Amino acid sequence: MLYPEPLKTGDVIGITAMSNGIIDETDCLRANNAKKNLEKRGFIVKETKNVRTHVNARSSSKEQRAKEFMELWKDEKVKSIIIAEGGDFLCEVLDELDFDELKKYKPKWVQGYSDVTNLSYVFTTNLDIATIYGPTYKSFGMDEWHISLENSIKLMRKEELVQNSYEKCEEFKGWDKENKNPYSGYDLTKNVKWVNLNGEDEIQVSGRCIGGCLDVIAELIGTKYDKTKEYIKKYKNDGIIWFLEIFEASTPDVYRKLWQMKNSGYFENCKGIIFGRPLIIREDYGLSYYQMIRDALKITNIPIICDIDIGHVAPQIPIVTGSILKIMSKDGKGNIKNIDKL
Repeated sequence: MLYPEPLKTGDVIGITAMSNGIIDETDCLRANNAKKNLEKRGFIVKETKNVRTHVNARSSSKEQRAKEFMELWKDEKVKSIIIAEGGDFLCEVLDELDFDELKKYKPKWVQGYSDVTNLSYVFTTNLDIATIYGPTYKSFGMDEWHISLENSIKLMRKEELVQNSYEKCEEFKGWDKENKNPYSGYDLTKNVKWVNLNGEDEIQVSGRCIGGCLDVIAELIGTKYDKTKEYIKKYKNDGIIWFLEIFEASTPDVYRKLWQMKNSGYFENCKGIIFGRPLIIREDYGLSYYQMIRDALKITNIPIICDIDIGHVAPQIPIVTGSILKIMSKDGKGNIKNIDKL
């Protein structure tokens, strides 16, 4: 596994929009503050042109998005690339990236979540480059940073880190931004409780991780970018830990996606699966979320932890995709630790 160089004070952090761009007034103010906050911490922020543009649910054409990403990738001064935000169409940019060209340059940190899974997951499984599944650019715009934001920077600095489960998380209340303070922190109102799905008193598991947004990973299965089985085989001696989270799905959707992964051989050499809190779950036919996971994965006989602090329901623990993790879950709380040297 190729780990990028540690981020240092004075380094350049590149920002580019591989899916949506930022044009909403509140989001733009938050992005402005994100730039200031990162600069206050000693970094130089370099935004590409497409960060503040948006046409047809995309920041720019797929060719332009690929071009601006490659400009950052080739720039020796840029040590990290934080994606502006998620969206729906990052997949089409993969067709415009030259993977042989990418290999010619030193790897650098790439961070984001949701639709950014198309990039982070593919880079890790295709290029053996560790990436970070964590906050996008706008999140850094809050005046008082949550510890999850500090930790994402610490991971890029390659600091040793144990990340504990949080006490509180947000509760999704719709997309309305009216009268929202663009510089406010997370609205933490709901108690966090990790769930050992099969009733274990305690789970301790370690292995090399892979994962991201389940919605995206299922769509990559069978494409030319699907190198998952090769990755699993290469790192079988480490054992594999999957981390998965959901943006929006019905419970039958969850079952079908997990069924597809299982029957594609994705859970071979698997030592554990962790699920983040889903943002929107519809329990169609009265079928519960937990039961659908049990039904889809029951023959795998591996520990499963649900409602971990990753994904769309803030705050999220940033994960170094491709690293070896040790995870502990007991009494509704837990922690995640990197046990290999990044």
